[in-house]
Amino acid sequence: MKLPIFIADAFTTKAFRGNPAAVCLLENKLDEDLHQKIAKEMNLSETAFIRKLHPNDNFTQKNVNSTLTFVTMSGELKARKEEDGIVLDLPLYPAHPQTAIGDTLVQDVCYSPDTKKLLVRLSDTYNRSFLESLTVNTENLLQVETTGKVKGLILTLKGEPGGQTQAFDFYSRYFAPWYGVAEDPVTGSAHTVLSSYWSEQLGKKDLHAFQCSNRGGELIISLRSDGRVDIKGGTALVLEGTLMA
Repeated sequence: MKLPIFIADAFTTKAFRGNPAAVCLLENKLDEDLHQKIAKEMNLSETAFIRKLHPNDNFTQKNVNSTLTFVTMSGELKARKEEDGIVLDLPLYPAHPQTAIGDTLVQDVCYSPDTKKLLVRLSDTYNRSFLESLTVNTENLLQVETTGKVKGLILTLKGEPGGQTQAFDFYSRYFAPWYGVAEDPVTGSAHTVLSSYWSEQLGKKDLHAFQCSNRGGELIISLRSDGRVDIKGGTALVLEGTLMA
């Protein structure tokens, strides 16, 4: 069996940055065991298997502002192509204040019960380089949180004026060792929580974010009046081939 497969880097326009994902196009449904084997072979944090639900569905649709709906295990995901990127239509999740923990590095702590993500805002006295160089021991996280209440840790920091570099409203990093991901390069789901938090903090509906992993990624965020959020990013196709399964 020969299957078309691609590797695309999301939330970037440069190869080998952003969030790498394998995308495998299917004509027919595969056994779950084969799904898992292919995902392990690709060795990426995300491997997507896309299959047409209707004969008229078009994998190669290129019209600007066209919308495709994907039926996933997490529900429907809508994505649309715009001139300068691809927009994901996602729910917006509020984060609720928690009792502060840790030392003076921590300015705010919030929790999203919908996503089970803990958001920790670092002090405004620190800058992007501090967040990028911060070492997080994810093994300790596994030992500290064993109740299942927290499934993802977001570290975030208020953005800085542009100056000679590009201005961002906020920075973040994301850790999910409870799912086997020590640190995720760029995380759309984390920004469904970050968008709600920073929109309230900054009084803005349109935000520009940067996730400070080693690969890094940019996200353009627009909060909508219907309680959802559009998260846009560029893509860079880095591999196209045929999988022999």
